[in-house]
Amino acid sequence: MSGKRIADCGLRIAEWRARTKALVLRRRRPFSNPQAGFTLLELMIVISILVILAMIAVATYQKTVLAAKEATLREDLFQMRKMIDQYYADKAKLPQSLDDLVSAGYIREIPIDPMTEQRDWQQEFGEDPGSTDGAQGLINVRSSSNDIDAEGSKRYSEW
Repeated sequence: MSGKRIADCGLRIAEWRARTKALVLRRRRPFSNPQAGFTLLELMIVISILVILAMIAVATYQKTVLAAKEATLREDLFQMRKMIDQYYADKAKLPQSLDDLVSAGYIREIPIDPMTEQRDWQQEFGEDPGSTDGAQGLINVRSSSNDIDAEGSKRYSEW
């Protein structure tokens, strides 16, 4: 290559570097133009939309948690009632408490009431049909919660 060509290439490279540097510097200063920022009204609208979406998400989450607790309560009541019946079928007498079901191996442990978050089930006693002397035994179990279910039709203690 001739010396003139090499000088022209060097000049072109220098021009290209200068233009690139100018573009980079312009991009680094986005707020140099006073019209480039957000207004207070725009920020308030965005924040309001985010708050509304968060409120919807929290309400949906709470409904989901309540539905899960109700499903757990239904299943626990079904299993305990089934084990009371099984105990009666096997031993020809009703258990005297939920502890009898645990000690006899029908359930591993007394479940926690999902509504009260304690092991405070209402135990209903009635006449033991297998007893000749009119003894009492556990015939049903209910939740201790007096709250109303999600449908608004019954109290959990009436399930």
